[in-house]
Amino acid sequence: MRTVILTLLTALGVAILGGFAFIYSGVYDVGATRPHWPLTYWAMETVRMHSVKAHAAGIVPPPWIAEETKVVEGTAHFAAHCASCHGAPGVPPGDIADGLYPRPADLKNSAARYTPGELFWILKNGIKMSGMPSWSDHGDYELWVTVAFLEKLPGMTEQAYGKLVIESMGRGGRHNSGDPDEMPGSMPGMDHGSMPGMVMPGTAMPAMTVPEKSNVHKH
Repeated sequence: MRTVILTLLTALGVAILGGFAFIYSGVYDVGATRPHWPLTYWAMETVRMHSVKAHAAGIVPPPWIAEETKVVEGTAHFAAHCASCHGAPGVPPGDIADGLYPRPADLKNSAARYTPGELFWILKNGIKMSGMPSWSDHGDYELWVTVAFLEKLPGMTEQAYGKLVIESMGRGGRHNSGDPDEMPGSMPGMDHGSMPGMVMPGTAMPAMTVPEKSNVHKH
């Protein structure tokens, strides 16, 4: 029994030393031009999926999540802050997406992969080591209307998306950022580097007001 314990301790020590040797050797290429090893990719994807599910457990959407007016409002946030990396119906991702690794996901199937609560959690908290920022300073209401848009995104045509963008333009105003109790216009915008303003091909558009307020619903 003593021999078995010593053997296990020795193997553990060798594994730890080997791990430190690997870390400090610089063998692993962290450049975005080289894909992860299959094992690395599997580990990161598995951790991400289970982490999102665990941390988003109990978050339920507000009762108005399926209302068309909320989808229109969510279109404004998506077009301004998401389409540049993820693309949209008829709108390819911008240049920044080509240089990111992993590449930003095509969100047309996001509603099938995640619950509304999980999508909200991702928007609010971001994802480490993926380029996905946290939008926590935009307020829960604006994030929920963005989820409302994502729920309608599967199967959305270019024409339907363009109609939503035009309709959201007609509502005018500014994006809600921060405490939803603050007055529109008094809230600072969120700068994520190269995120452009809300645009559709050939048309510049203003941001939107999001006047209602909502909190995260938990069981």
